[in-house]
Amino acid sequence: MADHLIQISVFIGVTALIGVLTYIHCKGKGHRQANQNKEYFLAGGGLAWYFVAGSITLTNLSTDQLVGMNGQQMALLALWEFSAVVGLIILAKVFLPVYYKFKCTTTTELLEQRYQNRHIRAVISVMFFLGSALIFCPAVIYSGSLFMQNMFNIDIPLMYIATAFATIGAMYAIFGGLRAVAVSDTYSGVLLLVMAILIVFLALNAIDYDFSGIPAERLTLIGDDDSPIPWHTLLTGMIFIQMFYWGTNQVVTQRAMAAPTLREAQKGVFAAAVIRLVIVPTIIVVPGIISFKLYGDIGDTAYGRIVGDLLPAWLSGIFAAAMAAAVLTTFNSNLNSATALYVCDIHEAYIDDKPNVPKLSGWITAGLTLLSLALVPVYQQADSIINLLQQLYGLLSMPILSVFIVGLVFKNVHANAAISAVFFGVLLYGSLSFEFSPVSNPFGLHYIHLMFITLVSCVAVALLINKLIYKQSATLSWANTSQANP
Repeated sequence: MADHLIQISVFIGVTALIGVLTYIHCKGKGHRQANQNKEYFLAGGGLAWYFVAGSITLTNLSTDQLVGMNGQQMALLALWEFSAVVGLIILAKVFLPVYYKFKCTTTTELLEQRYQNRHIRAVISVMFFLGSALIFCPAVIYSGSLFMQNMFNIDIPLMYIATAFATIGAMYAIFGGLRAVAVSDTYSGVLLLVMAILIVFLALNAIDYDFSGIPAERLTLIGDDDSPIPWHTLLTGMIFIQMFYWGTNQVVTQRAMAAPTLREAQKGVFAAAVIRLVIVPTIIVVPGIISFKLYGDIGDTAYGRIVGDLLPAWLSGIFAAAMAAAVLTTFNSNLNSATALYVCDIHEAYIDDKPNVPKLSGWITAGLTLLSLALVPVYQQADSIINLLQQLYGLLSMPILSVFIVGLVFKNVHANAAISAVFFGVLLYGSLSFEFSPVSNPFGLHYIHLMFITLVSCVAVALLINKLIYKQSATLSWANTSQANP
């Protein structure tokens, strides 16, 4: 009982400290900003490189990563993080110069500029919006609540914990905008990385650095055909998954677009890539592997259990605060980005071009929060949260990426041809990937291969429809970035 009181007291104290530090940094900033969209969704273009790096790192690194990847209890999952470094480099060198050239608030704004059509921007925004609303927001709330339940070994219904997370996360997004989200991300990120590294060393010490007895397939980085990441998927869909996630996904790129200059943004992205390469792979697989030796195959409960067993009460309170912050910041990052897409790309384009941005954003955020809570029981049924996330997002990721590739690489492509290819891609991937489909994966391919096939098919269909239906011949023309801000 005394240990629980210490844990909870430290947890509340550290969580409150992060909130106070965020408030002090953000107090009085941006209130006179004439452009409400830029202030609320891009922090007034004032994020220094270290806030860009911190926010990108913690927006991605949350309980869905730490719980989900450690829940696989094998080294192979580190390949997601190593390949993510390539995705971040592509963001810095390929996508960011174009976003800064066109002064984008949302990634989809680039599509309107390239296709000269506002409807394609709206269609892709709706898809991104649905991805955050139906996939990422409920998943991170569920995985965070599960972690807290396992770590503290408390007999509280999961939905109670999820409701607390969702409420606090929504308050950050509503009252602080991206500036508060990014600043709290960075403070929380430093704390989380330090504590996660400590867990690695404590876990290694618990087994005396002896990995004997652990099956070889859980220690290898070369996956066979039956593994979660077969080695040959690295040659097909993996790089494009990373290109989509880091280069076009509003949740991530919004942080990089909020720096004062392109160069400052690139510094932040490169710093995030270094963290992703040096630190993240270890913390998302080593505790899970060691938990297999200690407890056996226990799936997504592995990380919470090993943390709860190894940390003393006062340190577990600090770690719980770091994990809670990770959940909150990933959740409110998704809320803020989804709201940005709705306000900038849907509401202002089709309903009211001069809304009260903070008020409208508050209502949208509240609705998304309630929807996320309603979907938590659905995610409780998943065998593996990380594999479910990747497979579900495949419905959207490759069709969306095809629109960006066609728009950036070609000119003279009709927007409706690209939109048609997107809907074709969603149907193709869904029919090939999900077991209930009558034509599900006739060749037995891994879903990452299916994502690559979907991408190539979408690009081909867009160009074919453009030629046959709209009688236009696409020509190669990479988006010129020479006028991007230095």
